[in-house]
Amino acid sequence: MSDDTLFTVRELAKYLRMKPVTIYKHASQGKIPAFKVGSHWRFKKATVDNWISEQENKVKVLI
Repeated sequence: MSDDTLFTVRELAKYLRMKPVTIYKHASQGKIPAFKVGSHWRFKKATVDNWISEQENKVKVLI
């Protein structure tokens, strides 16, 4: 997968091993980087991977 890959909600849910409803919730609350194409949420793989790294760093700082 290249870094310019775009995920749908279902694809991202599978990638992150989460339920699609949780992805929708996080996207609409701004908790996960996302944008809309019309009425459909999309997620850039590179941006999501960076977000995951940032989340890991936050946990390390708290420990």
